[in-house]
Amino acid sequence: MPIVTALVTGAALLLTACGGSGSDESPDKIEGAGQGDSTPAPSKSGAKTPDADRPKITLPKSFNLPFEGWTSSDPAKQAVLDDGKEHLRAGYAAIIAKDPDAESLAFYDTTAGLSQDQRWIKTYTDKDLTVFGKLPVFDPEVTLAGEKKSKATLTYCTDESKAYSKERKSGKTEGNPAGTAPEVFYTLTLAKNAEGVWQTVSTYSKRGGCSR
Repeated sequence: MPIVTALVTGAALLLTACGGSGSDESPDKIEGAGQGDSTPAPSKSGAKTPDADRPKITLPKSFNLPFEGWTSSDPAKQAVLDDGKEHLRAGYAAIIAKDPDAESLAFYDTTAGLSQDQRWIKTYTDKDLTVFGKLPVFDPEVTLAGEKKSKATLTYCTDESKAYSKERKSGKTEGNPAGTAPEVFYTLTLAKNAEGVWQTVSTYSKRGGCSR
């Protein structure tokens, strides 16, 4: 398996995120996606945290996940960026910890989003794989929607050129095959739950379509 993208089920490329291993022509649709028109029920983890205390997420030094330009002068959009960032960090932390049931991931997911992300994480953990290297996350854009602006779309890009997967026992490592575009474009739909946490509902991914 090749490398990283950020939350993808059955990723063709090891690190490609939940959106799936999209082709260069069109993004793949993940089960549970396309529900942005109705507010989804929050996951149990989110519902159990009335004070919305965000979980502390730690990544090892072996995996660098830098977020470039993740700031906005609009407080509402910044809130989406902040929770979207932690959602991605939680996904990779779960892979590295070999824990698809990580509470920190459930905190930032709706029920549908959590199911999707767990399938993505298991594409690593079921094969006893982890990730390492550097995966920049850049060019984020937020669009708010809904009468109370309780829904949002978040897009961003990742660059997998220096990110790799590794078999835990053998130590064998792999990156993207030669000739594969290293950049992946992501589209997330999010909904704000009763505690004010922006939870991810679904993710799409498309290889290419980014510029550095």
